[in-house]
Amino acid sequence: MTETSETSGAYLRTEAAPGHRLRWNKVPEVTAFFWIIKVLCTTVGETAADLLNEKLNMGLTGVSLLMSALLVVVLVVQFRTKAYKAGVYWLAVALISVVGTLISDNLTDNLGVPLETSTAVFAVALAVVFFVWYRRERTLSIHSIDTTSREAYYWLAVLFTFALGTAAGDLVAEKMALGYWVSAVLFGLAIAAVAVAHFALGLNAVLSFWIAYILTRPLGASVGDYLSQPTGDGGLGFGTVVTSVLFLAVILGLVVYLSVTRRDVTDADRLTPREG
Repeated sequence: MTETSETSGAYLRTEAAPGHRLRWNKVPEVTAFFWIIKVLCTTVGETAADLLNEKLNMGLTGVSLLMSALLVVVLVVQFRTKAYKAGVYWLAVALISVVGTLISDNLTDNLGVPLETSTAVFAVALAVVFFVWYRRERTLSIHSIDTTSREAYYWLAVLFTFALGTAAGDLVAEKMALGYWVSAVLFGLAIAAVAVAHFALGLNAVLSFWIAYILTRPLGASVGDYLSQPTGDGGLGFGTVVTSVLFLAVILGLVVYLSVTRRDVTDADRLTPREG
């Protein structure tokens, strides 16, 4: 799903609030590369969270604090950049995928919060972020992430999409007991349905994008679990190490490619040399 200026109110740079410094769009164009890397990052978020929890012997809380600290550092770098940079952006997405997974896991495993409750809470939190974001900025389009406030709303929304996707995906897997690959097919079909609703039935581009963005989280998690979990549990038995390294290598290759070719840079930004 891609957003267009006609359907989503995109490119509202001239409407930035007084006192906000205009800048180039800070996120990539929504292309096939965007969705591929997004799913790969969600898969890494699932497997890496499990791997770190197993190997570092820090406990779920310790790993959560460590990864949150790393995420803060990367987001500081992301906010300080003056334009979209593929390496920084996708590193932030990968880390936020891990942190979002850990937040949901902490609520479930450490605090005993039912998945129904955490799913509802994250859904409400995400809705509040969208409400405030739109109320203040008059757009939810990712083509308009060109001020500090819009970027802050964007990353907060991304965090809650990962947490919501984790909780909702675990809830579906637990209640329906479909197995990893069947769950992956189910979520893949749900994303396909959103695409059909957008392209064939005219579903709003911004709404389509964010629904698909949420659904890619349980899709990637199902793929990661299917590859990494033991064969006795319905997986292929590759393990979290092999799965994480494999997907990280693919992500790295794609990000390097995009950094060189700039194929995911928005047209408006591509026409003008970047600062910094």
